[in-house]
Amino acid sequence: MNSLLFVEDDDQIRLALRLALEDEGYDVREAADGRTGLAAFHAKEPDLVLLDLRLPDMSGFEVCRAMRAMSIVPIVMVTAQTDTNDMVAGLEAGADDYVTKPVVPKELAARVRAHLRRVQLQSEPGLGSSSEVFGDVELRREQGIVLKAGREVPLTKTEFNLLCEFADHPNMVLSRDQLLERVWGYDYLGDSRLVDAHVRRLRVKIEDQPEDPKLVVTVRGLGYRLMPT
Repeated sequence: MNSLLFVEDDDQIRLALRLALEDEGYDVREAADGRTGLAAFHAKEPDLVLLDLRLPDMSGFEVCRAMRAMSIVPIVMVTAQTDTNDMVAGLEAGADDYVTKPVVPKELAARVRAHLRRVQLQSEPGLGSSSEVFGDVELRREQGIVLKAGREVPLTKTEFNLLCEFADHPNMVLSRDQLLERVWGYDYLGDSRLVDAHVRRLRVKIEDQPEDPKLVVTVRGLGYRLMPT
């Protein structure tokens, strides 16, 4: 049974979504504030975190950065529908995905399933033992690691899967919709800002000059392309 940690200060929202997720077969632990959430995370790392960005004691951004510093577990943030800036900032802080309030339980469950499915696929053997090299970046799928100039780069699971998708289609333009479907596991539930934020984070980790990328390049109006060198 997959375990989830739900950090949310609204008692009614927390109760309603916990019950809905338990009906889907998940083991859900709760936390009403950031410090309690971090303590629960330290005590037992969950398979996935649901994180509200508006918490009473510390910001969800701080909680997200603290969790991301010690783990690559998927983090799905929960944000107010109109808070576009919060959504972007949350993704930049290390979240993998977001849902907007009011949260629809079925949509939330679909998000959770998609992320857990990706984690399972990444951990399954049989991806091949050979490494793939792009310039000074080396992708070792079977080990689930990426090296840059011989040093391991700490990618999140989403960033790793995004790089794998690019590596599967070198020199091909991949649209944002294609990446949403192939990397996140859904299309109509997401939007292009999710892709853009993760591409920016990936570039920071694998490009020599993220502001002038040479490996993962933007094809204006179309999407992104991996340019092996």
